[in-house]
Amino acid sequence: MLCKFAVTNYRGFEQRIEWDLTKARDYAFNTFAIKNKTIKNGIIYGPNGSGKSNFGLAIFDIVNHLSQKWKKPDYYMNFVFAGKQKSTVDFEYVFNFNNQTVNYDYSKTAQGVLQSEKLIVDKTLIFERKLGTFYINDKEFPMDEKIQNNLANNANNVSIVSFLLTSYPLAEDSYLIQLQNFVNSMLWFRSLRMNEFIGLGTNAFFIDEYIIKNNLVKDFQIFLEEVSNQKFEFVKPNSNDKHLLCFIKGEPVLFNLIKSTGTDSLMLLYFWYKQMENASFVFIDEFDAFYHFKLSKNICRKLFELNCQLFLTSHNTLLLCNDLLRPDCNFLLDKNKIRAIHDCTEKELREGHNIEKLFRGGAFDQ
Repeated sequence: MLCKFAVTNYRGFEQRIEWDLTKARDYAFNTFAIKNKTIKNGIIYGPNGSGKSNFGLAIFDIVNHLSQKWKKPDYYMNFVFAGKQKSTVDFEYVFNFNNQTVNYDYSKTAQGVLQSEKLIVDKTLIFERKLGTFYINDKEFPMDEKIQNNLANNANNVSIVSFLLTSYPLAEDSYLIQLQNFVNSMLWFRSLRMNEFIGLGTNAFFIDEYIIKNNLVKDFQIFLEEVSNQKFEFVKPNSNDKHLLCFIKGEPVLFNLIKSTGTDSLMLLYFWYKQMENASFVFIDEFDAFYHFKLSKNICRKLFELNCQLFLTSHNTLLLCNDLLRPDCNFLLDKNKIRAIHDCTEKELREGHNIEKLFRGGAFDQ
């Protein structure tokens, strides 16, 4: 699981911003949102321009150099804080794999080139590369001096983690294998002006075709009715069809022609929902931009049932309630800080409190 994340000098975050997911409280309700004493599910709120989208993208930087999964083509545009273009962007991750604490830190230039990299496991330094120097723990990874010198210079800017993964035989439960598996299973996506995603998949996709080829037409029909109370009757497709059709008063019509913007967004969510059983960490940006407030709650409940760590961003304060989550799982991002709402007030928050009312009344404006 991801336990902590911090980034410095990334896009709008000039100063270091840290997100600590180990600060779970002892609330006795909605315990599904906590796993291994780490926050598993949450929603991030914040004003327009506070950095919610950029913060999610920053978390997924690790996918760009440790994974061959899909990446945003324009990811490195506006990568560094505008006032410090010559400084590096510094990333810090803390994971827990099989009760081992893995700290992975690195820095990149404005072009996304690795400049430094460090890995610590249970407080033991495994390797560190910076400023033309390189150290490796010989007990963990015996290495010829010539190779060490090459890695110190690292002219091709290869990740040391990637090098170790491809150069040494490792046990299945190795922290490096666990790290690789976690990163390869991360997923970020949003659906606003266009569908965008990072990780988990390797190719672009057509959702209609995916649903048809995987015999999911009936399942998709049930999903739409279950979460949004929309009742469609789809035409049974042939295996080589590429577009869904549904009946309107007995006449078959292309589904793409009659679905609303919200239903289109639901269709994308359905596609990824079917993949999420294989995900490790999911971040859905502005997940309910086109949803009715009741639909947003239904979607949250369905997503939070999944086994993966999963976080959403939203402006819908009706979701800010103890009926859905708890005060240590709702986060406010503003002014270069991200904090759980229980850390934004001196008031002791309990299950019976109306969290949205407190929020609208300015109780968390510290």
